This record gives sequence, C-alpha cells and structure tokens, in this order.
Amino acid sequence: MPHPWIPNSYIKEILMRELGVSSILDLFNDIPRELLLKRELNVGYGLPLTEYQLVRRFNEIMSRNSYSFKIPPFLGGGMCYHYVPAVVRHIAGRSEFYTAYTPYQPEISQGITQALFEYQSMMADLYGVDVVNASMYNGSTTLAEAVRLAVRVTGRRSIVVAKNIHPEFAEVVRTWSEPVGISIHGVSYERETGQVDLAEVEDSLRKLKPAAVVVQTPNFFGVVEQELSKISEVAHESGSLLIVYQDPILLGVLEAPGKLGADIVVGDTASVGSGLNFGGPTAGVLGIKDPEGRLLKQLPGRLIGYTKTLDNSEGGYIMVLQTREQHIRRERATSNITTNSSLEAIKAAVYLALLGSEGLRRLGEAIAGRTQYLVDRLSEVGVEPAFEGGVYLREVLIKHPDIVKIRNYLKSQGVYIGPLIGRFYPDLSDCGLVCVTEMHSREDIDTLLELLKQFLGVARP
Repeated sequence: MPHPWIPNSYIKEILMRELGVSSILDLFNDIPRELLLKRELNVGYGLPLTEYQLVRRFNEIMSRNSYSFKIPPFLGGGMCYHYVPAVVRHIAGRSEFYTAYTPYQPEISQGITQALFEYQSMMADLYGVDVVNASMYNGSTTLAEAVRLAVRVTGRRSIVVAKNIHPEFAEVVRTWSEPVGISIHGVSYERETGQVDLAEVEDSLRKLKPAAVVVQTPNFFGVVEQELSKISEVAHESGSLLIVYQDPILLGVLEAPGKLGADIVVGDTASVGSGLNFGGPTAGVLGIKDPEGRLLKQLPGRLIGYTKTLDNSEGGYIMVLQTREQHIRRERATSNITTNSSLEAIKAAVYLALLGSEGLRRLGEAIAGRTQYLVDRLSEVGVEPAFEGGVYLREVLIKHPDIVKIRNYLKSQGVYIGPLIGRFYPDLSDCGLVCVTEMHSREDIDTLLELLKQFLGVARP
C-alpha cells in the first residue's frame, strides 16, 4: 500500500475501495442532495488561482498598508527564485523529519529511511541514472565529490572542465582537487552560442586522457548544452567519464543527462523544495550510471535500500552502503561528509511527489515560455542576448555597454537583476544575468522591459 506521505500515490482510490464507496460524495449521504452545490463556487477572479498566485495577491493587498508591492527579483547566477508549496514545509516540519539526524539505527527509523528511499528513487528516475545517493551537502561540493569519484574509479589524475560552468563551482572543484594532485584543465565556450567548444573538448581528451569531462546544462550563461551525446561519445572513446551538472527542476522539459550518456550526474535541491534560504542549506544530488558496477562502491555518502524478512512476510528499509568515516569505513572512507542534508532531501521528495511528472513538465514549459518571451522582446528595448545563437532556459545573459548603470537604475526602481559577470569573465564585462521562473508573470517581465526602455530612451514602436 502506498505511503500517505506521497500525494501522487493511489491512496485515495485504495481508501475508497476499502470503505466500499464509489465516489467521495457517498461519504456525505446524510446531506440532502438538493442542498449540495453542483457548480463551481463563484469566487476569486473567474478562474482557479494557484497557491502562489493566491499568496501573491494576498501580499499585494496587505502591502497597501505599508509599502508598494515589489515584483519578484530577476536574480540568478546559480540560485534562482522558485516557489515552495506550503505542504512541503508542513510535511518537512513534522518532528520525525525536522529533528531527526542520521538514522544510525534504521530499524527504528523506518519513516525517515523510507522517505530517503523515495527521494533516491525519484531523483534516479528524473536524472535517468541507476543510483542516486541520499544525499550530499550542496551542488558545488557535490560536483567536487563527483570529480574525486571519477579519479578513484579511473586512476587518472587530470580533469577537463568547461569554462562556462558556474565559476564558483569550478573554484570549489579546484580547491578539492589540487591539494591531492589532481590537475584541472579548462576548455572554452563558443562565442556564437555560449556552448562548450566541442572541438577543444575533443582535443583535450585526445591529449590528456583525463578521468572525466565536466559540463553544466543549462550552463552559467543560461545556455542549454545541446551536444551532450557527442561529448559522451568522445569522452568514452578516450576512457574518460562524463560528469553533468543539471538543475532538477528543468528536467521536466530537458532530456535526462543519464539518457544522453552522462556517467555521473550532479544537482542541487534549491529549486525543488529547499528554497533560497539566503544561499543554503540545500541538498546535493549525486547519481551514477553504472552498468558495469565500477562506480557504486566508490560512491560517497550513503544509500538506502529495501529488503524483506527471510519468510517474505515483512519489508523494511536499511542503509545498504555507508562509505563515511564515522560509520565503518574509517580511513578508507570515500568522503569526509559527517552528515548530510536529509531534511532538504525529504523536502525535494515531497516537492517532486506533489508535482508528479506532468506537473514538473508543465512547470518547465512555463519557465521556458517566460524565458523565450524575454529573449524575443529584448531587442525592442536596445538590449541583446550575449550569445545570439544560444538556446536559453530560465537565465538569459544580456549585453549592453552600460550594464552597470542599467543594474543600478533597476535597483533604484525596486527591480533586481544580476549578477554582473565581469568579475568572473573579463571579456564579458558588459554582460549580466536575468533570471525568469514560474514566479514571474508576463506583467512582471513587461515591467522590467519598460524600465529598460525608459532608461535607454528607446522610442516606442
């Protein structure tokens, strides 16, 4: 029987069958039928509002008492503003989840171990891989763990990293790699599309024979990498692994990296239930495509499994892999992670179960539609995407000589974009990121465009 914590299960149908009713209305037979309302309530704005729309409308009304309502920020650069449904925080706030630490005795922690098992299962399905652990600290350190994993498995001491991944992620990878003798080699991006330069990747693989190639999609510029299958092919020809960093919330519209040839996948739960939290905490997602069984025993962290009693009468959840030094591995541990972000992982499981595959697809389409609307209208206000040949999703790198003044002006109007990326890429000092998510309405984007038009003095069409 599905667990009641998983809203997308068939619990409703099972309960109705057990109760012997064919309709929910059968539970209200004591109410005369003529008193039952047989139409939609005539409330609201002529159509059902989503939870976020309702919260936002409420805040708009309440804000009249103090200050004018500000539109959601267009800030991005790795941490984007997504909505966290109230039920996610409500379930995660239950005492058995909220106060629980590592389940050292899983036999008496079946609730949390089942929740982590469901997290692993949903994430593995979403990323198209065989196994996802439960879990890591955050996206950046998980990427560093993935690099160390690739080095242990292949025995090679160099890594090729695309220069268009998040520069702070790259810095964390470097911090974790250089002290143990792992060399990092960067490969450039195409000036027309913003994608990683495939020819340079092939050349680096041929010359260096690295442990792995690291790419991110959409990359730091917001551009979707469209050659993952080809990168996987050339990486495997040289005996290297492919590591792909990808945000889970976008996998409703993008193909799973595991299905495109990624050996190791990495992500972060900030967008799927954790929220921004001033930059953390979140949970790091780490999964492997491992048909030959090479990677599993080198996977850091822990895995939750399901087993049955000898007579098959009962089932239970256990920790089947514990590679941390504070468990049984000691000096042979594959990671010095002393705990993990279980609460954030459970939030992600609740979020994904709540939306389901169809909800995640519709959410991705909403984000893609908003992104394309912004890209299509930028030229009207005298601003252009930095990479005209790139396919953007959620974040758009815009270019203008006065980008610093533009950002400051928008800030003075209560509208926030950013970050400016000149501090990471001196050759892109006239560029800044703009992030659009399901939190932004068409009117929000129009407000941003109108302010840009005002500042730049572009004539109205």
